[in-house]
Amino acid sequence: MDGFLDDQFNQLQKLQDESSPYFVMEVMTMFFGDSEKLLNRIALALEQKPVDFKSVDSNVHQFKGSSASVGVARVKDVCTNFRNICEAQNLEGRVVQSENSFSITFSPLPFLNMHFIALKCVYRIL
Repeated sequence: MDGFLDDQFNQLQKLQDESSPYFVMEVMTMFFGDSEKLLNRIALALEQKPVDFKSVDSNVHQFKGSSASVGVARVKDVCTNFRNICEAQNLEGRVVQSENSFSITFSPLPFLNMHFIALKCVYRIL
């Protein structure tokens, strides 16, 4: 789980008790369902000609927020980079910032999907 989950996930686990023994499972099930819908919307926006970067960014922003709220740090971080790509409107995944130049050299949607699938596997192990 190193790097996938942060302290927010631990906080969710602390909210689970005898009165709500499936709290974390219910929250994560909702997160996974919402995430699949968001990933589908992102994929559709990326398929538009020209790419609908406004829609992509909006959905990635929502995905980032929901990931942060359940403590899924790795997906949240990928979403942050993905939003930079949307801002630059550059599907090659290269982002140049003014003072600190750096490159993001991944294709964002498959990368998000890969992390999302890995996270589902990690959660099943828990």
